[in-house]
Amino acid sequence: MEGKPTPADEARRLYEEAEGRTARAMEDLVARDSFGELLAKVTENALAVVKMGSDAADLVVRNLRVAGRRDITGLARQLARTEDKLELVLQEVERLRDAVEAGARDGAPPAKAANGARTRTRNGRRRAGPGS
Repeated sequence: MEGKPTPADEARRLYEEAEGRTARAMEDLVARDSFGELLAKVTENALAVVKMGSDAADLVVRNLRVAGRRDITGLARQLARTEDKLELVLQEVERLRDAVEAGARDGAPPAKAANGARTRTRNGRRRAGPGS
């Protein structure tokens, strides 16, 4: 009875044979230049579809009149510029206030005392102005 394979042995042999043939066929397929070209075209098309979807989503957001990513970054830039300008105005006000106070104490004209004025940094700490 040793010479006759069991159904399980026969199924295993058929499976291994099919697996070997499939592996060889896949290796032959991947080795061809046309497979690389096909892969490149599929990648190109996938990226194009993603870009179209992103553009469509941006268009929907814009048509809904909801702030999109581009709008928010533009507002952030504008806010940063406004903060910088406000900081300059605050520094000038501090410089003039210090000059007036120094002039009142010393009896000197405010312009002379303004050279050693102190200004505030963004975090509110005072720093020495020009000429200190």
